[in-house]
Amino acid sequence: MTAHPISETVASLMPRAKAELAELVAFQSVADPAQFPKSECEAAANWVADALRAEDFQDVALLDTPDGTQSVYGFLPGPAGAPTVLLYAHYDVQPPLDESAWLSPPFELTERDGRWFGRGAADCKGGFIMHLLALRALKANGGVPVSVKVIAEGSEEQGTGGLERYAEAHPDLLAADTIVIGDTGNFRVGLPTVTATLRGMTMLRVTLDTLEGNLHSGQFGGAAPDALAAMIQLLASLRAEDGTTTVDGLATDADWQGLQYPEAEFRADAKVLDGVELIGTGTVADRIWARPAVTVIGIDCPPVVGATPSLQATARAQVSLRVPPGQDVAEATQLLTAHLKAHAPWGARVAVEQVGQGQAFRADISSPAYTSMAQAMETAYPGEKMQSSGMGGSIPLCNTLATLYPEAEILLIGLSEPEAQIHAVNESVSPEELERLSVAEALFLQNYAESKRA
Repeated sequence: MTAHPISETVASLMPRAKAELAELVAFQSVADPAQFPKSECEAAANWVADALRAEDFQDVALLDTPDGTQSVYGFLPGPAGAPTVLLYAHYDVQPPLDESAWLSPPFELTERDGRWFGRGAADCKGGFIMHLLALRALKANGGVPVSVKVIAEGSEEQGTGGLERYAEAHPDLLAADTIVIGDTGNFRVGLPTVTATLRGMTMLRVTLDTLEGNLHSGQFGGAAPDALAAMIQLLASLRAEDGTTTVDGLATDADWQGLQYPEAEFRADAKVLDGVELIGTGTVADRIWARPAVTVIGIDCPPVVGATPSLQATARAQVSLRVPPGQDVAEATQLLTAHLKAHAPWGARVAVEQVGQGQAFRADISSPAYTSMAQAMETAYPGEKMQSSGMGGSIPLCNTLATLYPEAEILLIGLSEPEAQIHAVNESVSPEELERLSVAEALFLQNYAESKRA
């Protein structure tokens, strides 16, 4: 069968895409100045802006968002009367975690075993490169048939809401007929997938105080209340014995209707050790897409190396709660806050601070834009039909855009399939997925423009 011209063009552009992704990955753009210099994010933002200018985008701007970061915007006008499509990605990344556990430097794109490794390669610097590839392929095959807005966020991974608040204050800026969020992923490599739902998220920081200062554990241990022990007991109250999330008043029994996630596949994707059980009840899809899930993502406590025989006067932890569609995040935040205050043992003094929040999202996959995407994916992935799945992660901007532009269709695609190991060490992207999804996005823009003309 003769290859589609768009496919041939994208294939020819892949060496350039790899070189550009390597440049972008090299920026240590973690949007937390306590961990990495702010200049790294600023340099990445300028790189993205220069890339848009090179593709003839107009009104390219670095938007100073209320959380102190920058999002990059650009507009590419299309034919008169053509619809407008907003393409989203983010250039900020998660910290690399334990750099010694990486098999190659996290900020150096490295090819190994048919994949490209580096922090942000899939989540979501690769998503920005995907947008560039799609637009370049269209330019080489008759032109871009729609007007295009691109927004590259600078703090998505931190959940600080800068772009959401900026968009609310400038509601015309990101207005579009359809929005493509390039920050999710296929259910597995080679299976074209759109994401139907996203869980929301709330992030709380809890501090327990029990003593005026640290004490000698031999002299006072056994009677003096240890803040770290109190914290361990408090955090343990957030899960039942089987690992099910147990926040007082929060429902945990919803079912997922749709594509299922076989347990054996999930164990392999999650790299669960032999003999270790999965947690929770219900199907895997129920647990990761339809139900809330609490995670303790950090605890301030003395490290083992250098530890002294002391009772701790203060302990602090950061707790993340993923909230499925149908549950209000603000209400879930209140329930989690109340639970933490009610379950602190021994009368420990409790302070709870919210440090991040985003609502869950549910897409309308019956909308016309999804028909255009389904056709595009069948061409980009011969022999496969588009599937829809949930995603346990959160993209708070989606609900902001849905509220600002209720008539816009929102599609979620991306490069973060299970093998990508986003947010973990040795994150990678499949170049084949990058190539096929770029083809799919280009064909979608063609199909969508034709559907609007019909």
